[in-house]
Amino acid sequence: MVNLAKVVSVAVLLLCLPSVARSDEVPTPNFWDQRQRLGRPEVNERPRIRFLTSVDYPPFNFLDGSGRLTGFNVDLVRMLCAELDALDRCQIEAKPFDQLVPALLRGEADAIAAGVAVTPESRRDLAFTQSYFRYPARFVVRRDAPLAEPVGDRVAGLRVGVVRGSAHAAMLSAFFPKAVKVEFDGRDVALEALKRKEVAAVFGEGVSLSFWLDSDAAKECCAFAGGPYLSERFLGEGLAVAVARKDRDLAQALDYALGQVVAKKGFSELMLRYFPTSAF
Repeated sequence: MVNLAKVVSVAVLLLCLPSVARSDEVPTPNFWDQRQRLGRPEVNERPRIRFLTSVDYPPFNFLDGSGRLTGFNVDLVRMLCAELDALDRCQIEAKPFDQLVPALLRGEADAIAAGVAVTPESRRDLAFTQSYFRYPARFVVRRDAPLAEPVGDRVAGLRVGVVRGSAHAAMLSAFFPKAVKVEFDGRDVALEALKRKEVAAVFGEGVSLSFWLDSDAAKECCAFAGGPYLSERFLGEGLAVAVARKDRDLAQALDYALGQVVAKKGFSELMLRYFPTSAF
């Protein structure tokens, strides 16, 4: 378990972080409207841009085996700062998640890249960039019992495992009402039931399922079936960088930088590095 006390005051100069391996062949989920034409912002008046994150949210932000702050969000922040010509003025600091927003509102930082939920309540105090990542819902099936497309039709009458009371349980009922919903008290219990052939599929959060498929626990038993399902109603607005409401200019500057990162395939690089089995 990570000792948060060791990283509360860890500040990492983004200039020192390693680059991400390049790839122009990685498919990038279409979260960003590349038809947008955002003007290049001016951030030179800022002596520094201070980002906050946490260390308990792999693969987005965590400590690697050597105790170094890393992850999808950390490398994304580095890319954003490079696009703003502010790499030497950007810092990122790790704090426990529940301290991030209070620290931002006290003026101890300028932005948060750590999965702060975009909700009507959070918007009372915060402004957000456009979403740069959305969590997909996916079906997982046994390799010896695949489901052909269209999977939505194939699950009619089949037992599909979900976590009891979860957003995915509600989403299954709404999107696939003909599936026989079987609720379990946890994801791992549902997946074990799938391996024992007690259910034909499990429907759940695609990112965590992609890592399970690569794990020893899966033992190459299973695979995704069909494509990703996205729903703002059930799964939220995804990941965005948060700033104080009074600092909307910074959010707009980061939006410009996000657009540049996507256009230059930087987002694809991050997907390749941190998601060896694509959640999409």
